[in-house]
Amino acid sequence: MSDFIYGRWPVLETLRAGRRQFQQVLIAEGTEEKNIITDIINTAQAKGVEVRRVPRRIVDDLATNEGNHQGVVLRTAGYPYVELEDIFEVAKQRDEKPFILLLDLLKDPQNVGVLLRVADAVGVHGVIMQVKRSVAVTPAVVAASSGAVEHLRVSQVTNLVNTMKKLQEENVWLVGLDIGPNVKPLDKVDLDMSLGLVLGSEGEGLRRLVRETCDLLVTLPMRGSVESLNVATVGAVAVYAAWQARGWQGWKQPQAAE
Repeated sequence: MSDFIYGRWPVLETLRAGRRQFQQVLIAEGTEEKNIITDIINTAQAKGVEVRRVPRRIVDDLATNEGNHQGVVLRTAGYPYVELEDIFEVAKQRDEKPFILLLDLLKDPQNVGVLLRVADAVGVHGVIMQVKRSVAVTPAVVAASSGAVEHLRVSQVTNLVNTMKKLQEENVWLVGLDIGPNVKPLDKVDLDMSLGLVLGSEGEGLRRLVRETCDLLVTLPMRGSVESLNVATVGAVAVYAAWQARGWQGWKQPQAAE
């Protein structure tokens, strides 16, 4: 079954990542061949992927209800999920303590896409999500992540709680983001450890068994009028805090010109 990745950056990053089996790049007639479109064509041709000009209505149909395609669609095989061991291998190759993001039944493609984009930005080694009752890596998620998910290792598991227990057996500490009394503020916990950050679903938060399986619960301090934050916002703050605790590991500050 084919996926139709849409949008200029998502298509380009999917091609650059090179982890899928590519079939065709379709560009709507009238789309100017310059800037990122040129990059898409050149990258596709370098990988031996056919590039075709087609009537815009065809691109419209392929991206129906999937948002703004920006005149380009990539027909490709489905997303290449990985096993849990592959995520640990990424950490091993980088010689870093595991840094994993776990999503507990998130359903909004926009939220998941934003989280995946941030996860890639801070160097998360992998993302774990449950197969049933949660969003998968769909073209909408790829678009919301601007293609960043194509560079990540994402594992779909049958039972998130069982997977959490496996992570604990590998000495990974599970830290859940939650609200409520007696929950420590984020800045009071040292996140410089083998870490699995656990985020709950929109509106419902962490499920009871997921919450109880976490080693620690933390919260984001708030002083405003609203009672909670969007899960993508919470997750973005938390993963950046974890990266900061690691001393911005892996970041190479741009050098000033001599």
